[in-house]
Amino acid sequence: MSTDAPASRPEPTVVVVAGNPREGSRTLQAARTAAQAVAAHVGGTVTTTVDLAAVAGELFAGQRPRVDAALGALADSDVAVIATPVYKASYTGLLKSFLDLYGPDGLAGVVVVPLVVSGNPAHALVGEVHLRPVLVELGAVVPTRALTVTEADLADPAGLDRAVDAWLARGGDALRRAVGQPVGQSAADLDLAEAAR
Repeated sequence: MSTDAPASRPEPTVVVVAGNPREGSRTLQAARTAAQAVAAHVGGTVTTTVDLAAVAGELFAGQRPRVDAALGALADSDVAVIATPVYKASYTGLLKSFLDLYGPDGLAGVVVVPLVVSGNPAHALVGEVHLRPVLVELGAVVPTRALTVTEADLADPAGLDRAVDAWLARGGDALRRAVGQPVGQSAADLDLAEAAR
């Protein structure tokens, strides 16, 4: 019988990608907030934030160093929050153009949280109907329903936090399983238990 302590897992890396065509958008802010909550839930760290509006000029250029760096950061991450506002009852063309740069299985193994910002609660399924199939086609693991926040959630200072907390209450265990973390305890609880040993 071995008494060796279990090998500690490396800390999951979390990447944010915002597909709003306006730089510094509320979609980007919502994605950052959600990514921080996701990182805390899975014991990870947010390592990269990509505002696609800031690199949009490179998407179709011959040389695209910032876009290539963003593509690499996303593909190499453990977890990603990929966010879009609702445009024409779907996700943005900017996000589609970025994702189209990946080959087959370009996001293989990356656990993705689709985040959709909607002006109307009637668009709550945009993440499921339109964004999820593209992510799955690229090989991403999408273990939970999309996180949908409304303009009303963003207008209330605590509204976004409430929406993220409610989403984590429903999908947090599936997210932790997909990342290879134990379920039923938060990362903070696990850290306390480890320190008590």
